[in-house]
Amino acid sequence: MTSATGVPALEIDALRKVFGDHVAVDHVALTVPAGSCFGMVGVNGAGKTTLLSMATGLLRPDAGTARVFGVDVWTDAPRATALLGVLPDGLGMPERLTGEEVLTYLGLLRGLTEPVVRERRGELLDALELPHGRERLVAEYSTGMRKKLGLAVALLHGPRLLVLDEPLEAVDPVSARTIRRILADFVAGGGSVVISSHVMALVEQICDHVAVVDEGRLLVAGPLDEVRAGASLEERFTSLVGLTAEPVGLSWL
Repeated sequence: MTSATGVPALEIDALRKVFGDHVAVDHVALTVPAGSCFGMVGVNGAGKTTLLSMATGLLRPDAGTARVFGVDVWTDAPRATALLGVLPDGLGMPERLTGEEVLTYLGLLRGLTEPVVRERRGELLDALELPHGRERLVAEYSTGMRKKLGLAVALLHGPRLLVLDEPLEAVDPVSARTIRRILADFVAGGGSVVISSHVMALVEQICDHVAVVDEGRLLVAGPLDEVRAGASLEERFTSLVGLTAEPVGLSWL
């Protein structure tokens, strides 16, 4: 897997989305360098999921464009989606299939050959520690197991860019360590990763670039150390979004 020299992994240009009277994303422009692990942080409801849904072809924007390695997500969707592996928020899965059957079905739907699907699904189920993936129905999966299966689906076709919305949410610590290693290997092999999270420690641990989103606007983006500006990411984030430093107490407790 190699990165196209000089071509960003993801270019977002003036994306905008309005729901009724609410501006969810307000003309955001952002560039994700190829070969980077890029973290997007913000409070719940900041617009991260809406922004990444538009950038990956899951939600049509009201304005703006998104390109994956120079390929427009909306005017050349087949080429763009071939380059993308996406773990969206609230990913739905076929409940009456096993994990192995899900990977088989979606792999063949992607155009992979049966031998390739057979090889990759086994490696992914083993690597992501889903030992019951061959016989247990998705309906019986825990939230964490669904996250891991969703990541397996995102990796199955060998994408160049992974876009992951809260990839470690509800995942146990041992599996989380495994996922971090897989993502590090993916980047080391020439891939690029975008992770949306509200967990600052996770982003500081695995990302080399970061963007802060608040109320649908991009506040700052760049290399992690530049964005932190000598503070921790949590301290810098708190300063940027104007959160109070002290928690508010409850009068009856």
